[in-house]
Amino acid sequence: MKRVKLVRMRLHIALLLLVAASAFAEEPGHWAEVNGHRMYYETSGSGRPLLLLHGGGNTIHGSFAKQLDVFAKTHSIIAPEQIGHGHTPDVKGPLTYARMASDTAALLVTLKVKDVDVVGWSDGGIVALILAVQHPELVRRVVVSGANFSPEGYLADDLRQMRARDVESPATLDARLNHLWATSPTKDELSPALLSGIHRRVLVMVGDHDAIQLDHTIALYRALPDARLCILPGTGHGTFIQRPEWVNAIVASFLDEP
Repeated sequence: MKRVKLVRMRLHIALLLLVAASAFAEEPGHWAEVNGHRMYYETSGSGRPLLLLHGGGNTIHGSFAKQLDVFAKTHSIIAPEQIGHGHTPDVKGPLTYARMASDTAALLVTLKVKDVDVVGWSDGGIVALILAVQHPELVRRVVVSGANFSPEGYLADDLRQMRARDVESPATLDARLNHLWATSPTKDELSPALLSGIHRRVLVMVGDHDAIQLDHTIALYRALPDARLCILPGTGHGTFIQRPEWVNAIVASFLDEP
């Protein structure tokens, strides 16, 4: 099968956002004040806390529509939306992964929860890893899919396109996201050295024709002291959406390991 180009994946995500937007009025949402701004989040289920972190340019339901009801049977789900995404308003200042991780940590502190299992897809996976680096006291285990620790993790053609579209002072969310992807994570946010300091068990997932290079994913996996690697066959970047029958069972088994 041909590799799924990142630009096509972004268009698919945009369609998912439109579908998710129609359901906003029915979503069981809450608001928290974090780092001087309001952050939207949803909760459901009961059991061990499970933090779900959505992808870039996406929402809770756009990323995890096929996981929310399943995981709520065994876990107490906390699912925030990052600044400028979904319900959470955009705020002034740079859009960075470190900022998203800081907001997420502040939310967990506000909710007085720690020792959480964290599941992050795409940008959410990057945020999950930074959270584990900077706030290990909040994290028990981590699952990431389609995450990269530097922009060079993207397919070369996709990265060239993102950098060609990059501008110095992006104004729209799309432009700010493109700048984020073209320039981040920075070495101060994630690197093999920082990953080697994560002393939590991590499941690293990737599609065999993901938007993230397979070699880069393997390098991420090898940098972690205690990790599992799962490569999903016949699968692109949208692992949670495309392969829920595999992903849900694999994630559940990983989180249940002694």
